Amino acid sequence: MTSKSKRSMWYLDSGCSRHMTGDKKKFKNFKRKEQGFVTYGDNNKGKILGTGDVGGGNTLEIKDVLYVE
Repeated sequence: MTSKSKRSMWYLDSGCSRHMTGDKKKFKNFKRKEQGFVTYGDNNKGKILGTGDVGGGNTLEIKDVLYVE
């Protein structure tokens, strides 16, 4: 596997309560919204910096994805 394919790899967890990414380039639209935090499975926290939609076109579109620190 090349490093390029590793950067583009996604894991979709259908049991999650919120979808999130730290890669702002993935958003097709983005709204800055600095409020709150998310808690990861290891109890670390990430600050929410915005929200938007990811994907679309030839790929699955996921709405209301959080952009986190």
